Amino acid sequence: MSGNGAMTFDLEYTRWLEEQNKQINELRTAVNAHASDSDLRLIVDGIMAHYDEIFKLKGAAAKADVFHILSGMWKTPAERCFLWLGGFRSSELLKLLVNQLEPLTEQQLMGLSSLEQSSHQAEDALSQGMEALQQSLAETLAGSLGPSGSSGNVANYMGQMAMAMGKLGTLENFLRQA
Repeated sequence: MSGNGAMTFDLEYTRWLEEQNKQINELRTAVNAHASDSDLRLIVDGIMAHYDEIFKLKGAAAKADVFHILSGMWKTPAERCFLWLGGFRSSELLKLLVNQLEPLTEQQLMGLSSLEQSSHQAEDALSQGMEALQQSLAETLAGSLGPSGSSGNVANYMGQMAMAMGKLGTLENFLRQA
């Protein structure tokens, strides 16, 4: 993403949403018309490829401005209610999806349950990592202040800020994992 990464991402995300709406409408039309499984597979494969595109866009945007992606300001207010590390929690989406996929075989239900559990465990690990990063940043920044609350030694302060900025680099990694 060249130039202003946040602005570029916002424009690309708007374009992506428009295309997503077209694809969802195409899928609805095909389902209502009782299209063949092979026709539906082509549409679903196109939608999956489209989602791959948004993940690539978010990855590039995170390199340019990780805070913009984490803040979710590019999402609608309703979407921001569910925002977690730059996106929705997979486990929550799986819960919603199960109700839409019925009827499912026992094996399919067990597979979805296993996927939901592993997603939840990964989400918990990432959330704990984010909490540890926030605590570490707070400690680093608090250490940069002298006992009287002033910056005191400028070199020490600049060193502490450099350490804090280095730790912020891990945000992009957390976002990519999420």
